[in-house]
Amino acid sequence: MALPLLPPTAKKPIILAELSRCALCHRLPAKEPGHPCICQKTPQTNPPDPSIPTFLPTPDAPLLTMIMIMLNRLTAFLRLIRFSHTVFALPFALIAACLAANAGQAGLPTTGRLVLVVAAMAFARSAAMGFNRIVDLRFDALNPRTNRRELVTGRILRPQAIAFTATAALLFLATTTLFYLPIGPCFGYRNPYPLLLAAPVLAFLCAYSYTKRFTWACHFWLAPSLMLAPLAAWIAVAPPQGPFLAPAPLVLAGAVLFWVAGFDIIYATQDVHFDRQHHLCSVPANLGLPTARLLCRTCHSLTLAALLLLPFVAPLGRLYLAGVTLTALLLITEHILVAKNRLQLAFNLNGPISLLLAAAALADILLHNHP
Repeated sequence: MALPLLPPTAKKPIILAELSRCALCHRLPAKEPGHPCICQKTPQTNPPDPSIPTFLPTPDAPLLTMIMIMLNRLTAFLRLIRFSHTVFALPFALIAACLAANAGQAGLPTTGRLVLVVAAMAFARSAAMGFNRIVDLRFDALNPRTNRRELVTGRILRPQAIAFTATAALLFLATTTLFYLPIGPCFGYRNPYPLLLAAPVLAFLCAYSYTKRFTWACHFWLAPSLMLAPLAAWIAVAPPQGPFLAPAPLVLAGAVLFWVAGFDIIYATQDVHFDRQHHLCSVPANLGLPTARLLCRTCHSLTLAALLLLPFVAPLGRLYLAGVTLTALLLITEHILVAKNRLQLAFNLNGPISLLLAAAALADILLHNHP
């Protein structure tokens, strides 16, 4: 059915806010014009940047307009937390969940447990990323690589980001509760560990945001944060019938630890000059690029060693080893690209690596358990 047209005298469905913008970062300050911007520069009144949506719906806006605005806002929040980067940790959580199924004997977890694992991980990551964007807002506004992020430009305001982060944290805590307590006939597996560990895990994830302020080893805080994905998935699925931990999730977590540390060092290379200028810490900024590349190669070599060790402690065979072989080739390609200073392309290879490993491992697990 066609949408009714507005009468000529009705308000326009969209109004463009003419706001004072910072001359440096083009952020829409939440306060009055003339107030210092978050990037600590004096804002000036500039014409609105057409690439930054500042649309505000009116009460009589058409339904289609309202839907488009809500989708636009949802997209902005997903970009705020870099939802696409979930691909780095989620595949390893799924591998660990399948290894933990059937009380640690491997297989396919129940649908309820699988849903809770994915939901808990998504909420925890959203809370941690939202927190990171809030506390790093000043640096994001000053960095040319990040000064178009949603919180900097004003597409998402700081109070909205705080509300989003708090909501994600509460939903994470609520999800972990369902591993122990049921909702009617659903969930409730009498597993208290996710709920007991939820708050410390969330605190650890959020604490990463401050590490660049005082240590070049910040990469080795982010890496354990993602390493928690396979460990947490095992703890969520195996108990109470299976063991709290076992060699398989520990070896898999070690592979994730060194893999993430390696590619985060590559990622930090993009900001080496900015980090030095603003007294932020990282391996490239503090130890130099040659040391950073050597440490990155060392980390990824240890990643491959851990991946090759995994079949000795888990029911994985030829398909998984084929995936590890292709992973090794991708890692070699990644370091060739780093040597050619094609850093973003090198970093982007890590998404296919995690998906490839997950596909090979899950196929192997399912074949072992379904002859």
